[in-house]
Formats: sequence, structure tokens, C-alpha cells
Amino acid sequence: MHQPIFARSPRLTTDRRRASRLALTAASAAIALGAAFGAPVGTAFAEAPSVTVAPASGPASFADIVDRVKGAVVAIKVKAYEESRSPFEGQELSPDDPMYRFFKRFGETPQKRMTQSQGSGFIISADGYVVTNNHVVEHATDVEISLEDGRNLPAKVIGTDKRTDLALLKVSDGNKLPYVEWSNTQPRVGDWVIAVGNPFGLGGSVTAGIVSARGRDIGAGPYDDFLQIDAPVNRGNSGGPAFDTHGQIVGVNTAIYSPSGGSVGIGFAIPTEVAKDVIAALKEKGSVSRGWIGVKIQQVTPEIADSLGLKTPKGALIAQPQKGAPAEAAGLKAGDVITAVNGEKIDNPRELARRIAAMGPNKIVDITYVRSGAEKNAKLTLGKLPEEKEARAEEEDLGGGAGGGAQLSSLGIGVAPAAQVPGAGGEGLVVVDIDPSGAAAQKGLRRGDVIVEAGGQTVNSRADLTGAIDGARKEGRRSVLLRVKSADGAKFIAVPLKQSAG
Repeated sequence: MHQPIFARSPRLTTDRRRASRLALTAASAAIALGAAFGAPVGTAFAEAPSVTVAPASGPASFADIVDRVKGAVVAIKVKAYEESRSPFEGQELSPDDPMYRFFKRFGETPQKRMTQSQGSGFIISADGYVVTNNHVVEHATDVEISLEDGRNLPAKVIGTDKRTDLALLKVSDGNKLPYVEWSNTQPRVGDWVIAVGNPFGLGGSVTAGIVSARGRDIGAGPYDDFLQIDAPVNRGNSGGPAFDTHGQIVGVNTAIYSPSGGSVGIGFAIPTEVAKDVIAALKEKGSVSRGWIGVKIQQVTPEIADSLGLKTPKGALIAQPQKGAPAEAAGLKAGDVITAVNGEKIDNPRELARRIAAMGPNKIVDITYVRSGAEKNAKLTLGKLPEEKEARAEEEDLGGGAGGGAQLSSLGIGVAPAAQVPGAGGEGLVVVDIDPSGAAAQKGLRRGDVIVEAGGQTVNSRADLTGAIDGARKEGRRSVLLRVKSADGAKFIAVPLKQSAG
């Protein structure tokens, strides 16, 4: 779950089985209340012509649209088994504790309990293919859909895609089922949308609003590109459709931003242009194969752009190429900034990730990147994105203690050669002391991080680092770019430099 901005701020949630703060809902629909007005403008000497703007047009009622589509919107009921664990799980009890023997005897084996949950979905073909969210049917042992006419049908999970939170189901009753179609046009901000779904188990509920923003990154996954809508949607709307005024699907309602789990008018829907391709792949193969170049990338901030001599903070900065991956084989290195793929500009890391993933494996692509201020090109063959792996990095005792290592007052850190710190490897400088109010700490550097490069140069001693800092100052840089290895992997940090007086 995302951390609140303030202590009591709302959270964005995407897990339907968590407490009341859970905000996963599939609903998004938005009504545009729009009218702009103009007024005549004049002066004492001359009268300017009046300017008027026609009010935004829209249907007087959504009833006809709802009548056409409601038969294809379904309620989804899911049964799943979850392990119930002891509230003392993860706590160490002393053998002398009177509860030790009790939990030793009864608390070690997790017990399974059946859970029931509900969501929404919609039929996209007469033979019964149904679209919903992955989180609605995840871990399901039994799935049933309820049609608008009251019939209940068992459903089979054809495939799921966790990265985009989409799932495809199949039902059949021997007859043709009502269905809805994807829209071929992308909605604009301000367009009307209508959501139909199953909030709180109240099937067949309709809400409406407008598309209030596009391209939202809500931290749900690497391919976030959500529509933001202001229609009231709540828990149980997850997986339901957002329609345009032609009755076509423009999005799959997935999440809301909420302080309590209920609607506050900010919902998020997976846009049709993303969902349609994923669902087609699930129908064909039961899974989604994505392209992969094997790099860890990060945002090019204004400070990083200045450190690299870039004119604008755009592109995707390679923090670390994976050994043996397509990017490394093509000669791409840490510090390169990818600016285009097949001639199409890349503005940020998220855009690069989506573009590469959508191409699929085994495609040959042309990568444009900037290295040391010069634009270069490389051709590479995309690999297949590996399955997600969970890993937990543990902090190591770096030794040295507070005040250990050579102090660098300009950055607010103390460093020591990695070769002198147990477990830190043999290259770079380990941050063994840091001023919490210093420039480096403010930019995210932490004790235990290993600085391997500064200003594009390898650093293994304090002299190397101070030399890189002096070089950045002589070049007129306002910051020095550090390449850092941490528990989360490699990354670049641009640390502002104190400018000398005079």
C-alpha cells in the first residue's frame, strides 16, 4: 500500500481483501458538467465585439445508452481459500514464556479459511468471454457471474496479467450472450463517461462523470497509464466497464483514491488501448509475453540533466544494465540516456517500459541514446520479460560507526574504500557516515550505499571523489552525478554542490 502524504491523508489501495482502507474498486465513470461563458468587452472609446463560447453538448439522459449496455455487465462472485495465521506470527517468544508451549503446539500450522468477495466485469463476445480485474479473481477456487436477467453461471479463468491487473474469464449457457465492444478512439479530458457495475454487491448500478485526467501513474505497476475519472465508484466496481456516450468501452475501472474506501470522486480506469491488447493475448495464449531489454532505468531530473549536459530533463537514464541482457549485448552502459525507440521520442522511463513491453519478444529495435553529450544508436533484439521475482535485500553491518571514514563536508558524507568494509565488495566508496541535513542525504543517499562513479569517473578513494567534485565545479556544474549501489540496486543521484565564494 502507498504511504499517506500526511499522517491522516487518504491512501491509494488496490487490494480488495485489506481492511476498510482498501479502495480497489472497478468503477469509473464521469460526467462532464461543462459550459463556458463569454461576455462583451468594451471601453469608453470603442466597443470590442462580444465573444461567446457554445456550451458543451451532451445527452439529456444516459438511459438509452444504459439500456443498450447493461445486459453485458455482470457481477462476479469469487470464493477463495486464504491462510489464517497467528497474530503472534513473526514474534520471538522465549522458551520461558508461558505462551511458548501453546503456540509451539497449536500455532505453527496455518489454517485455511474460505473467503468470499465480489467484483464486476463485462462480456466482450457472444460466446461468453468476460473481462475483469486480476485482483478480483486472484487465488480464486470458484468463480460465478450473475447476469442482468438474474441467471448465475460458473466461469472459468482463461488467463490473468498481474502487471496490468487484468483477467479474462469464460462462461457459456449454450446461447448467444449480450456483449459490448471496445472503443476505437481515446477519450479526451472532459469527455463524458458512464460506469456500470456491482458496488458493495448492488448489481446494475450506474454512475456518470467526466474523464478528469489521462496518463496517471498511481504506483500500481510498471505500465501505469490510467484514465482518471470523477464518477462515484466504490468497492465491488473493480473490473467493471467505463463507457463513452456511444456505449463503447473506454476503460476498465480498477482503483480509487480514498480516505476511507468509499468514493471521493477520483477513480482510475485502465484505458482501452492498453486493455484490448492484453485481453487479446490472454485469449490467444492465456498469458502476456512482453519485450525486455534488461536495464534498470530512472527519471532524468533537472539536476541529472545538468550533470550530464543535457538540454532538457527527458528520456530514460540507464542506472544499471543487467548482465547478459539485450541492452548490455548491444553496448548500452550505465549513464546512457535513452531518448527514442525506432525513431519515436521517449520522454520518461514509464514510456520506455510500456513501449518496449508492447513490442513483444524477438523484435529488432533501434535505440537512440545519449552518452557523454553525443547522440548514438544501437540495434538490439528484444528478449522476453522474465516472470516477476520477489527479493528482499537485508542491510549489512558496515562497521566503522558514526564518524568513520573520510569526511566530505561539501556533500555531508563520510566515506571509506569498499575493500575496507566487510561485505561491501572491492569497488567504490562506502557511505559510512552521513549528515541527515546535508545535500547528499536530502537527495536520497543513505548510510551503506556504495558510490561507484562520480561525474562519470570510477571512484575508489577519497581523492577520486574530491577530484570528480572539483571537475564538476570547473565545468560549471551545479551538481555532481553519483552512481550508487544500494539494497534496491543501482541508481544515479545528482547532489547539489556548494559554490565557492568569490
